[in-house]
Amino acid sequence: MNKKLILPAEVKVCATCSYWDGERMVDTELRLVVVGEDGQGECLVQSKFSCGLNDVRRETASCAWEHLAPDTASVDLESDNGR
Repeated sequence: MNKKLILPAEVKVCATCSYWDGERMVDTELRLVVVGEDGQGECLVQSKFSCGLNDVRRETASCAWEHLAPDTASVDLESDNGR
């Protein structure tokens, strides 16, 4: 059985950022991002490779971390357009 590390949603790591272009699986029903322990990808903002479990609190001001989940305001606007 593979080891799993489950982090609270408040902990921001590269694999949970929409600018991280690495191998991951997003489970929208459970609201989880699944990434391998050794998963690496590219930060599209900084144009550098980073580990998926990179804690962005150690990043510089050049980090433009953005959550994968849509903004509630944009979701509300989309639902209003369907009326």
